[in-house]
Amino acid sequence: MTDRHELHDGPGLTAHIERVWDDEIVPALFEYISIPNVSKAFDPQWDEHGHMRRAVEMVRGWCAARTIAGLTVEVHELAGLTPVIVMEIPAFGDGSDDETVLLYGHLDKQPEMTGWRDGLGPWTPVMEGTRLYGRGGADDGYAAFASVLAIEAAQAAGLSHHRCIVIIEASEESGSPDLPAHLVALRDRIGTPSLVLCLDSGCLDDQRLWVTTSLRGLAAGELRVDVLTEGVHSGGASGVVPSSFRILRHLLDRIEDSATGELLLPELHVDIPADRRAQAEATAALFPDAGNTHPWVPGVRPMVDDPAEQLLALTWRPTLSTTGVSGIPSVELAGNVLRPHTSFQLSFRLPPTCDHAAALAAIERALTADPPSGARVEFRRGHSGPGWNAPSFAPWLQAALDEASTLAFGNPSRAMGEGGTIPFMGMLGDMFPAAQFVITGVLGPDANAHGPNEYLDVPTARKVTCILSHVLHAQVQHTRAAE
Repeated sequence: MTDRHELHDGPGLTAHIERVWDDEIVPALFEYISIPNVSKAFDPQWDEHGHMRRAVEMVRGWCAARTIAGLTVEVHELAGLTPVIVMEIPAFGDGSDDETVLLYGHLDKQPEMTGWRDGLGPWTPVMEGTRLYGRGGADDGYAAFASVLAIEAAQAAGLSHHRCIVIIEASEESGSPDLPAHLVALRDRIGTPSLVLCLDSGCLDDQRLWVTTSLRGLAAGELRVDVLTEGVHSGGASGVVPSSFRILRHLLDRIEDSATGELLLPELHVDIPADRRAQAEATAALFPDAGNTHPWVPGVRPMVDDPAEQLLALTWRPTLSTTGVSGIPSVELAGNVLRPHTSFQLSFRLPPTCDHAAALAAIERALTADPPSGARVEFRRGHSGPGWNAPSFAPWLQAALDEASTLAFGNPSRAMGEGGTIPFMGMLGDMFPAAQFVITGVLGPDANAHGPNEYLDVPTARKVTCILSHVLHAQVQHTRAAE
């Protein structure tokens, strides 16, 4: 690793990044946030509606206009799948085209969600102080702009970087179902990355760079129970016709302890590695509220009190959330009817090293075997994605992260596990086991990705962009020193 004095701001690196963020990226994010390009799982007619293609073209055009030596930008298409933006930048300065850095982000969004406060909305960008509100700005529409700017600023400041390839996908919020086919088609162009940089994660505060060391996997599907072909008068049927809701509740008891929330299927559990336990304990000692920063209703208590156990529950233990319901009318419209069916959308988070395909199969078996009262039980549209557990940081990378974080924030970096899922990281971990991974992001404890009032903190995003430039340069210095 280079001596500390060589890791400097360069001629105007920070000023360049701050100017482009304020004058160009923020206005671009206003345009991007206003596009309702929800992910394909929430808009199966995404291609017909055209919102995703508007977002893709908007991001492609902005990136293609950057002043970066040798930059090429294209939209990679595969029939029937959401597109992927692919950017290639040859090595610069002392960098080598024999080394590849892969930078990743996505531009599809979660759906609207209710509960936005007055004056805010998912497709209405609003700047309040340093915060840019709106769906997708922080999760993670900013990633394409920040990744490209980090490369541009490094070149403008005379810093070096190896060959870079930037992948911006459009199905991440659906579990990245379209990405594997693109990766296969692009395998020769991607090559074998030695470093992967991703901006789709979170942070516990805005005082340092936070690097993600693990991500949970996912499994999801719709559990539907049918008992009748149409609704009937509850007074004339209840007591004979079983309630579809009760049967569904009974089925869920097979996989979840309703008293504790513990999941009961062994296929969904793993042994937590000792180093990840130690990391959770160290983080909890310094940030005792790290796992407990939620908009609680007064009087509600967390499922577990110990701060370290809260972090482990958020990052290494399986969970079940019911994220959608159908077949049930609103309270205002409810009549005395025994309903014909009930459906729940089930979302499971799986430990990072859990076999997601085996977990999904176990869930479906448990829910559909021997249905109570002979009800028709279906588990529809089941899908899953891998988790990810980071390899240990190489000494040069750990030093670069600490030094760049200190330069940008005044404090060295810290690491933590994340409870969310980025299927791409699991795919890449399998494809490139020797690569180093830097997974970071700007989603602070109350940034509320996927929920109402999602926001991007612009100063934090600027600093993360600066850090990317420095890490790219530090990798070249390490490579040259090792020759």
